[in-house]
Amino acid sequence: MKYFAHPTAVIDEGSEIGAGTKIWHFCHIMNNCKIGKNCNLGQNVVVSPDVVLGNGVKVQNNVSLYSGVVCEDEVFLGPSVVFTNVINPRSVISRKDEFKSTIVEKGATIGANATIICGITVGRYAFIGAGAVVTKNVPDYALVLGNPGRLAGWMSESGHKLHFDDDGFAVCKETGQRYCRLKEKIVKRLS
Repeated sequence: MKYFAHPTAVIDEGSEIGAGTKIWHFCHIMNNCKIGKNCNLGQNVVVSPDVVLGNGVKVQNNVSLYSGVVCEDEVFLGPSVVFTNVINPRSVISRKDEFKSTIVEKGATIGANATIICGITVGRYAFIGAGAVVTKNVPDYALVLGNPGRLAGWMSESGHKLHFDDDGFAVCKETGQRYCRLKEKIVKRLS
């Protein structure tokens, strides 16, 4: 076996799981989902059919990833993050044909207890604060806080708040990477 699964985990046939992935206590991996290499799924995680997790994704305890969720490489999902997949659910009405896709792009972080409403995209290296309720698309590198979630700044790829000078430039205090702000868009500079 190329991946590790705790004996209490349930893994349905037809799921694909990459080498080096660890699946911990009481997880349920449903059929037709794809989990990349070197992922870590904490206790009590549910991965529904057709969910896609890229390589190096970390999913903390008590997260349910519903059909329609796609997490690209190196995404971090904090404890008890909530995803939805239907805008107007009702118990007596089946809306399985109305599932909406939610895309979490490469390197994004979603903090503990945040809620992500279906049908949106969370941009590359975005940072969603704990408890935020995200109802609309999030730009690359954005810091989103509150309920409803609002743009509260910009983050570096290594997860530090960026402070832009008057010319629209910022430097990550950890890596020295340089960033440029062009209106409401952040670009990482190569030099």
